[in-house]
Amino acid sequence: MQKSTIPFLIISFFLLVVLNSCAVKTVQDFDKIPVSKAIYKTPYFSDKSVDYVYKSSISVYGRDFGGIFIAKKINETTHRIVFTTEFGNKLFDFEIAGNEFKVNFILEELDRKIIVNMLKRDFMLLLINEFQVDEEFENTDFTVLKSKEDKRFNFLFVSKKNIKLEKLVHSTKSKEKISIEYLSENNTLAEKIIIDHKNIKLRIELNFLRN
Repeated sequence: MQKSTIPFLIISFFLLVVLNSCAVKTVQDFDKIPVSKAIYKTPYFSDKSVDYVYKSSISVYGRDFGGIFIAKKINETTHRIVFTTEFGNKLFDFEIAGNEFKVNFILEELDRKIIVNMLKRDFMLLLINEFQVDEEFENTDFTVLKSKEDKRFNFLFVSKKNIKLEKLVHSTKSKEKISIEYLSENNTLAEKIIIDHKNIKLRIELNFLRN
């Protein structure tokens, strides 16, 4: 009986090591705490009266595109986003309503399925106004809200110091895929946003343009 137990313990140990090595590291050093709210409402891109206008740059697979990014909340479920050159030539024009994504226009150089799908994922994440909170974690500086999205997860890092959303990490069960970092002065408008992919060459930087 004792001999048969040893191989089982060895196998269990190695399975535990493998599972831990495959687990996403996003909240590895955080403490799990009870969920304090079922829904988290993001403050950014939520005001229908505001045209969110940013000087922007997109770097994708070695190609760089610069210009003006405009996001507008049309109604409670729909945003429209347009990216143009500084001379007003349109590079892309999308509409996002929940899980629905409509391409009104996209420049031929960007009109590749893999690029369109990446931009779709990025801007859907950026414009979500509500997240269902499934788990909650904390350390000294941040409260982290975990929200399940199909087979993936979103981790929202809210600063304890000023209660601002400072980062969003989008991941699978084992790997971080996308990070969105926000720099905000007043918790209603993100003056600077950086969207960075972990495993592909795509980076988007947005800097708010004041009137």
